[in-house]
Amino acid sequence: MKASPDWHKGFFRNSFYNPASPAALVKAPAEAAFALKQLKLKKGAALLDLCCGPGRHAVEFAKRGLLVTGYDFSQEYLREAAARARRARVKAEFLRGDMRALGFRARFDAAVNLFTSFGYFTRFSDDLKTLKGVAAALKPGGLFLIDIVNGDFLEKNFCSRDWADMGGYYLLEERARLAGGIVNRWTRVPKKGGRPASRTFYTRLYGRASLGAALRKAGFSPLRFWGGFTGGPLRANSPRLLCLARKA
Repeated sequence: MKASPDWHKGFFRNSFYNPASPAALVKAPAEAAFALKQLKLKKGAALLDLCCGPGRHAVEFAKRGLLVTGYDFSQEYLREAAARARRARVKAEFLRGDMRALGFRARFDAAVNLFTSFGYFTRFSDDLKTLKGVAAALKPGGLFLIDIVNGDFLEKNFCSRDWADMGGYYLLEERARLAGGIVNRWTRVPKKGGRPASRTFYTRLYGRASLGAALRKAGFSPLRFWGGFTGGPLRANSPRLLCLARKA
């Protein structure tokens, strides 16, 4: 099983996958509240939501008076994010681009990258470009909150195949280890007719030590780790990994 280096160009489309599912939308307000508690931002602060997707967090941040810039590769998601902001009657800027080439310089007070929107490249150097771009985009002393799957947990609990009931369809997820990460193939099987559809993607696995090392290499100082948005400590059995880091 292989993933193309450009797999993201065909994966992030509403016809196959939308991260703003009903369940994800319900969680968004609490997740945004936790992020803002750690970032300690005041109204009017500039926030970068890197890989904002359909904007479920970006809109929550904007509701709290922040100057939000959502950045994503998917034009479909950005259109949905802009529509979500209009419905909520909040202002937010949504820009399309590659996370490896942000191009901002000391513009933001803080940045977030949520819902495992990092580690998509088979070359570590591309991940490092992303982190360095975030550091460059932050003002001196700016904070960065990243939320990813806990690679240490996945390594210990690796499962090559499982099924999930997603409501209107069943999802078959198949996994294989590759080059410091995992190659995943998702197959959507509709419950009421239609053909199954499959997409393959890659995720580099980061645990506490490896993520901390990558952040330091990019110019950050890791400050604190959590095992989820409840604020509990990061443990070996924590499925998620959140880290707050400061631009050094």
